[in-house]
Amino acid sequence: MSTAALMALALAIDAALGWPAWIYARIGHPVTWLGRLITALEQRWNHGPARHRRAKGALVVVLVALAAGLPAAGAQWLLPDGAWGVILGAVLAWPLIAARALHDHVMAVARPLATGDLTAARAAVAMIVGRDPAQLDSAGIGRAGLESLAENTSDGIVAPVFWGVVAGLPGIAIYKAVNTMDSMIGHRTERFEDFGKTAARLDDALNIIPARLTGLILALATGRRAKLALTVMWRDARAHRSPNAGWPEAAMAGALHVRLSGPRIYANRIAQEPWLNETAPDPQPQALLAGLALYRRAMIALATGLLGLAVL
Repeated sequence: MSTAALMALALAIDAALGWPAWIYARIGHPVTWLGRLITALEQRWNHGPARHRRAKGALVVVLVALAAGLPAAGAQWLLPDGAWGVILGAVLAWPLIAARALHDHVMAVARPLATGDLTAARAAVAMIVGRDPAQLDSAGIGRAGLESLAENTSDGIVAPVFWGVVAGLPGIAIYKAVNTMDSMIGHRTERFEDFGKTAARLDDALNIIPARLTGLILALATGRRAKLALTVMWRDARAHRSPNAGWPEAAMAGALHVRLSGPRIYANRIAQEPWLNETAPDPQPQALLAGLALYRRAMIALATGLLGLAVL
């Protein structure tokens, strides 16, 4: 079975349908199932001395990864050969790719921002970033939206597709489990610093290749500005606090000729983050729409690459 063809079809299904509300209302979503398991284990085990919390957090990573990976491995083993196996496998992989949801969430920010409705834009951007939306002007909203779009293109689409190609349904399921754990317990706070350390480090490791691949796809999808995007990515990505997020974000900054990252406010704390593409101007209100157009071209490029792999 071609895992590349399976992932290409799963990506196409998600781009066309997303995860319909009527399905979510009836059965939820695999990420919410994992989230309930992670929450239950964290509430039960995240206590005691730091070394105990680290050990129990590592055990949570193993258990949740097995809870996701073993059923996926069983499902893949049962898939028939040929086209029907690819179709059924794509249906199973479909909910683990978030291409449509990411586009829709960022578009909900881009439309009011482009028309000058900062109140609606702030409300929408608060759904996708952790910084204080009340402190964001038009440029700040644009930066937040573009950074979220770039980073989640890697985490939500390219990385699960990459691991799906590498290891089939178990690969995409285990990656999604680790990424969900990182988003829930991988924070550098007093509560999660020790308990979530293994989840955070494993998520970083699993995203090393996908993040750089995402930056490359975004840069090449920009066409005439590809060289500039690649230059900015190579120069600035390592300055980011994350070992991975800087690559797609810097590529996005270069592709759109805007500056991203920089100082931002979380609650009452100012985070002094370095700029990406510092000498470029701040994003204008239309920049988020341009970023979404780039995102769509990148998804077409990704799908084309998967189909190319499938016929090799």
